[in-house]
Amino acid sequence: MAADVDKSQPGDGSCNPVQNEATRPGMTSVRWLWRGVWVLILTAAVPLLAFGIKYHQDAQLVKRHEESLHTLGAEGLFLFSSLDTDRDFYLSPEEFKPIVEKLTGVTPPLEAEEEAIHDPNGETLVLVAKMQPLQLESMTKSKDGFLGVSHSSLSGLRSWTSPAIPSSTFSASQFRVFLPPKNKVDVGDTWWVIASDLNIFTGYLPNNRYHPPTPRGKEVFIHSLLSMFHPRPFIKSRFAPQGAVACIRASNDFYFDIHFRIHAEFQLNEVPNFPFWFTPGQFAGNIVLSKDGSHVRHFHLYVPNNRSLNVDMEWLYGSSESSNMEVDIGYLPQMELLSSGPSTPSVIFDEEGNILDSKESSQEPIQFVFEDIVWSSEISHEDTVRRMEVTYYPFKKVDYLPFSEAFTRAEAENKLVHSILLWGSGRTLRETVLESSPVLALLNQSFISSWSLVKELEDLQAAEKNLVSEKARLHLENYNFPVEMMVALPNGTIVHHINANYFLDQTAMKPEEEGATFSFSGGFEDPSTSTYLSFLKEGLERAKPYLTE
Repeated sequence: MAADVDKSQPGDGSCNPVQNEATRPGMTSVRWLWRGVWVLILTAAVPLLAFGIKYHQDAQLVKRHEESLHTLGAEGLFLFSSLDTDRDFYLSPEEFKPIVEKLTGVTPPLEAEEEAIHDPNGETLVLVAKMQPLQLESMTKSKDGFLGVSHSSLSGLRSWTSPAIPSSTFSASQFRVFLPPKNKVDVGDTWWVIASDLNIFTGYLPNNRYHPPTPRGKEVFIHSLLSMFHPRPFIKSRFAPQGAVACIRASNDFYFDIHFRIHAEFQLNEVPNFPFWFTPGQFAGNIVLSKDGSHVRHFHLYVPNNRSLNVDMEWLYGSSESSNMEVDIGYLPQMELLSSGPSTPSVIFDEEGNILDSKESSQEPIQFVFEDIVWSSEISHEDTVRRMEVTYYPFKKVDYLPFSEAFTRAEAENKLVHSILLWGSGRTLRETVLESSPVLALLNQSFISSWSLVKELEDLQAAEKNLVSEKARLHLENYNFPVEMMVALPNGTIVHHINANYFLDQTAMKPEEEGATFSFSGGFEDPSTSTYLSFLKEGLERAKPYLTE
């Protein structure tokens, strides 16, 4: 019998009795099952792979950290880390630039900035300068004859009793320096109007100078504003904070309300007297201007006078940088620039371009009626101030409350008070350890923080006897010059404290030295961070018997 032969051809519609494995009944479901298994395996493998990569990267960073510590030592590693902004333990050309500028003395030219061009037919704004001189009796230790302070040292301060330029007219277009960059146009956005040039490596600018460097870019206009007070403003202050920051408080389709904060200082003395530096705590202010920069509705710049002391002063007892320096603080009642009204055009044209009126031809001033501004989006003044503070001071990511308010909140939240009591600025703390991420995290989690001047607590103690005055007394009893960091119970009892000088001595010790209170073995913390964390944690431990759960 002849064997059956399959004579069917592909495509003729007949059924092929020989089936491929993939088309046999039940095989399709098996194939999909295997696909599902592989998907599960791959899904599980991706996070494992990512974890492996992250583990390898962390291991490499630890290795680089150990090698860097061995090569550079603790102090060298701290300096290196201040320049290594991306924390990869390599310095890019951009990160290395401060070293080049320091060693060569050559600063690369600034990127081209839009210069404010005076439009002869544009609007103008009149600013009026007002000033009340420093109250000499508010100086804490530098009155005549005290500590050998000579009359010539204070000659520039004593003779400065009024603004250098009582009134001045500016082009509205000059105020464009306060307009935000294109990527900062939302309410609450902050930006640097004048960026700071200072970092740990560059250190501080020299003291033995009489005349400011030539301002550049946006510094030119800020310099012209501050020159209304005194002919020698230094737009780049010697110490941090340096520069100018702005923030959009309110906005609508046509206007911005921009608040700003400027840190600058004045040189009051001239040869033959030695340099005398007058450094207000800050210049604050706001400007309401059109988004195209052609019209200014309002401008105000001032030194805040809401604290009992608001000016730092430093002066040399010799002409060299190594000469002895005297310091003091005082109270300045008033220093402000205020617009006399909105900016106005000098010439008015009709729709056909004909001149209808001008300031030169009018016997009477041109009268204008301005509409009220309604903001479509805004934040509070307090929120604006805080955003600028955090931009200047990363340590302000922790709220530093007024003295009495801090203890009230600590009692309500059953927390300790992290209190800093100081005579002067405390710049060393705020520029280093207080902006460290681990310290910020612990302070936000377990403490209510306060920052007070000695003079403020002395005033509280001298006031009517109450719980606040008693807490001020306890703080003053534990205070030693210049700065004391304290951990206190809500009732004001001091459970732990450390003086800034002792703290700096501790952080200056090498890790291998006997008695050193810090170690690099636990991670990447610099000595000051480790020491401050230990101080705070010990305060928490000492307070445990007193705090209720």
